[in-house]
Amino acid sequence: IDMYVEGIFDLNELFMYHEIQPADKKEEHFANMMDKAATRYFPAFEKVLKDHGQDFLVGNQFSRADVQLLDTILMAEEFQPDILAKFPLLQSFKARISNIPTIKKFLQPGSQRKPYLREEDIRKVIKIFY
Repeated sequence: IDMYVEGIFDLNELFMYHEIQPADKKEEHFANMMDKAATRYFPAFEKVLKDHGQDFLVGNQFSRADVQLLDTILMAEEFQPDILAKFPLLQSFKARISNIPTIKKFLQPGSQRKPYLREEDIRKVIKIFY
């Protein structure tokens, strides 16, 4: 579980840092993060699901790794809605995990999946890191 979560966090960080990229680097960062998602991370998780043939990433039990992967998939789809087009097992995974009753309720419109980023907060972060 920890191994998968750490790998998911690596991709997740790329998505989170996109918001704070300087304007002149944003396009390059976007291309890089989407390429890594489509050629490195999602193929690896597609393979995990294929190799063990279970509904979840670890064994056949719902875990934190499944929640983290779903969240990262949803984030990737915000950037590129068809990002899972070449990954049928991840598409099924997303549908399956999204339909767990508590997760389904959380994902309903009006439920805040992630905090809203205020423009002034983004400016502060850019000032600190750049």
